[in-house]
Amino acid sequence: MSTSPSAKMTERIAEMQDYKLYRELSWEGSFDEYLEIVRQRPTVTRNAYQRIYDMVISYGTEEYIDNKKKLVRYNFFKDELNAGANAIFGLDIPLMRLVHVLKAASEGYGPEKRVILLHGPVGSSKSTIARLLKQGVEAYSRTSEGALYSFTWVNLGDTGLAGKDTDKFMSPMNEDPLRLIPMDWRDKAIAQLGLSNERFKVRVDGDLDPASRFIFKHLLIKYEGDWAKMIQNHIRVRRLILSEKDRVGIGTFQPKDEKNQDSTELTGDINYRKIAEYGSDSDPRAFNFDGEFNIANRGIVEFIEVLKLDVAFLYDLLGASQEHRIKPKKFAQTDIDEVIIGHTNEAEYKKLLNNEFMEALRDRTIKIDIPYITKLTEEIKIYEKDFNGAKLKGKHIAPHTLEVAAMWAVLTRLEDPKKHNLSLLQKLKLYDGKVLPGYTQDTVKELRKETKREGMEGISPRYVQDKISNALVNDSGEGTINPFMVLNELDKGLRHHSLITNDEQRKRFQEIVGIVKREYEEIVKNEVQRAISADEDAIAKLAGNYIDNIKAFTLKEKVKNRYTGQDEEPDERLMRSIEEKIEIPENRKDDFRREIMNFIGALAVEGKKFAWNTNDRLRRALELKLFEDQKDSIKLKTLVSAVIDKETQEKIDIIKTRLIKNFGYNEVSATDVLNYVASIFARGDAKE
Repeated sequence: MSTSPSAKMTERIAEMQDYKLYRELSWEGSFDEYLEIVRQRPTVTRNAYQRIYDMVISYGTEEYIDNKKKLVRYNFFKDELNAGANAIFGLDIPLMRLVHVLKAASEGYGPEKRVILLHGPVGSSKSTIARLLKQGVEAYSRTSEGALYSFTWVNLGDTGLAGKDTDKFMSPMNEDPLRLIPMDWRDKAIAQLGLSNERFKVRVDGDLDPASRFIFKHLLIKYEGDWAKMIQNHIRVRRLILSEKDRVGIGTFQPKDEKNQDSTELTGDINYRKIAEYGSDSDPRAFNFDGEFNIANRGIVEFIEVLKLDVAFLYDLLGASQEHRIKPKKFAQTDIDEVIIGHTNEAEYKKLLNNEFMEALRDRTIKIDIPYITKLTEEIKIYEKDFNGAKLKGKHIAPHTLEVAAMWAVLTRLEDPKKHNLSLLQKLKLYDGKVLPGYTQDTVKELRKETKREGMEGISPRYVQDKISNALVNDSGEGTINPFMVLNELDKGLRHHSLITNDEQRKRFQEIVGIVKREYEEIVKNEVQRAISADEDAIAKLAGNYIDNIKAFTLKEKVKNRYTGQDEEPDERLMRSIEEKIEIPENRKDDFRREIMNFIGALAVEGKKFAWNTNDRLRRALELKLFEDQKDSIKLKTLVSAVIDKETQEKIDIIKTRLIKNFGYNEVSATDVLNYVASIFARGDAKE
């Protein structure tokens, strides 16, 4: 009999399943087998804070120095699990603070009794951080390093303790099986069985939930106090996989309309259909332990906009954080083990500070500020993640488009420098690690110290992303968007921006658009100049000539003329024509020439060969010199006229090809940028 085509396809899909992994994740065994697992791997008994901290660390760390300060980057926040879809950029310092809190809590130093409150302006990645932690701990529970276990009551059919048509009852809050050992002799049992080791001490706090306590108590009576017999006959241990979708170990609570919400959403409610089965609403088996605190046991619960909670909910939240206990309706306080993380924006937090009724909550929170990014290169990464060639089919984003959008966003968040005679744009460059003459890393440290709320105000990345999207769907760009299109969208949107509260702020943001446009003008002029002077042979020849002359100058020697063979004095005019391009004053020329010679010498000591583009200042000077020598022959200004001769057109086509090949332009954007720069030269704005 032949196999049908559809059956063959089913088999091909089935071949993709990892049966070994399925068996590992579906493991079941006896209580004794679980004790052996604990003996071999005591970390399976970790509490929620220990597990989530170990999960973050398991992805590794990178140390780096930023302005003389040692920082740690936690690879977990790169979101490698989802190919960087939720990656966090530019927030290494706030994330360090968060991980330090998790570490202290995992050690039991106090933060485990607090609510972790992520606080910051809208769109600063607060909810993304919470989402990453939830996804991370979910994935970690599926690994051998992150394995954890719970238990099921079995063989209850003859006892009358299970529900109708079943002889099983799963631990409703997925508790650790070691909680089945009575608290009176739990520590002693753990010590005598040798479950701990030098690296990890097994410690399981808290008692069973009300339903498991009820079954435990009745079975112990049935077996006349024989705990071992009860465990052997009625307990099966199972591997526990945390899952937000299945509501196992990961909870999310979002405040809604006060009229349609009560605290049972946090602590569970009576199942009225089961009252008839069990005979009483005070029977814990007739209770649904499905509130967010219940289902998040062993994992993490996220409170979205936590400060919008009604006061009635706060009592549950305070007890859950401080005592690790919740109070389900009609039952005794119930122990929980979970990380509680909330987030809120500025407006809600200000209300908290002014509300005396919320004092208890303020006292039980650890606030971690999550500001906007103030480092340009990190802000650019946000937009590159969403707007790149792989995602945008049939659309071209001209070079520097995302850069100028990010520059504008970051500038709106910076405070004006109070001293050092700096402009806002210079401050942005210093923050981004650029070297400016006369300013050091200490300057950057001082600039950061003198600010009070930098990064806590300004424009969010969401606004910029929306405006880039607007520019992309606009048909005016022939499939290409350029920086001016995006800047115009950003400017126009300010008139209707819901979060801009006054005209003064709107005016400041519009002025920043002007700052960015002027900076972009300098960037493209530089780029076209480099394209014009990108004749490798010509620039290498010019560089060789300059190096020969400064070598002779510093050693007080003569230069051999390459054409006549005669020894001549160093060509001062040539040297100065290059040095003046980067504004080296007459009285500093000797220092600059010695600096270049020392640079060449240092490379030689390291076994490296000097090339004209290995020193940034010299490279820029040579490019500008060559540009000046060639621009008149190219007659770029003629681009703005209607008639261009064939020779000039050929030269312009060469420049355009270089822009496309070396700088990432396409035909449309290269033409646009050449026309724009040509109009600048036509106005006489180009630097001499």
